[in-house]
Amino acid sequence: MRVFVLLAGAALLLVVLDRLALAAERRGWIYYRARKANPASLGSAMLEVQSLLEPGVREVVEARSEAPAEAEAKGDPPVGAAAGRAEGGGRE
Repeated sequence: MRVFVLLAGAALLLVVLDRLALAAERRGWIYYRARKANPASLGSAMLEVQSLLEPGVREVVEARSEAPAEAEAKGDPPVGAAAGRAEGGGRE
């Protein structure tokens, strides 16, 4: 009888922890079951950790973060948009 009570208690604890994790995921605190992390963000996180260990990597991290901002500041059209207009855009 005692084993049954322990198993029921463990199952209840797991259900409660699951519900807490889902609530935390809805608030955006963690990735758990419904949403998956973006693989690109994992690479950026690893670069940040590596920049702590190797100072030369800091320049790469800064260059990657500045590149999209510079492209937006220039006002250049996306690469695919310019090629599409040159070829007639595919519309007839």
